[in-house]
Amino acid sequence: MKWKYPTFGILILIPLSSCFFFNSYVDYEYLLYLPKEKPDSGEYPLLLFLHGRGESGTDLERVKKHGPPSFLNENSDFPFLTVSPQCSNHDVWQPRLLLRLLDAIENIFPIDKRRIYVTGLSMGGYGTWDLAQSAPDRFAAIAPICGGSSFDLSKIDVLKDIPIWAFHGAKDQVVPSSESEKLVERLQSLGSDIKFTLYPEADHDSWTATYDNPELYEWLLSISKD
Repeated sequence: MKWKYPTFGILILIPLSSCFFFNSYVDYEYLLYLPKEKPDSGEYPLLLFLHGRGESGTDLERVKKHGPPSFLNENSDFPFLTVSPQCSNHDVWQPRLLLRLLDAIENIFPIDKRRIYVTGLSMGGYGTWDLAQSAPDRFAAIAPICGGSSFDLSKIDVLKDIPIWAFHGAKDQVVPSSESEKLVERLQSLGSDIKFTLYPEADHDSWTATYDNPELYEWLLSISKD
């Protein structure tokens, strides 16, 4: 089920040449979605979406293929200020550069720093895990899909107190579900209450069912940092 209301929010393509905010240089071109209305607090919850390898390149339209960017033009009630950067063809997501992008967004928009979330699929699932491990105090919650971690397994320990909902397809032959399972098991052994959804019949595409599920967004919005 997708959000069903007509468009009043704004989806903006931000070219790299215009990404200079308060002396902060941004390394990624990105899509930016602004909700129709500000929350009562005056500050937006922020959702960072990281695409998979297939959407890499220099054409921002490719980023609209999956995940929130695929439906934001059709829906005004999506409540997050949503940032969807594009990775180059010959790179993977770099936490240092993603953090610099978040810094720039926070400099120009009123962002609720207690409610910053990251999600991504496949390569973006790896990016989600790696970014959160690089700056565990930055995020209220994360939702990695069919990914894994590029870091040593022990480094996942810094996420034991962060709300996480991970997703994977049991029949995934591109990124085996064991990539998520070993992280989930490690965190559970440390006392984390991590949520894990394993779709028994899904292959690599475990993101469509995930991003079509309103419960994901309700869960994210229910979480804020102390």
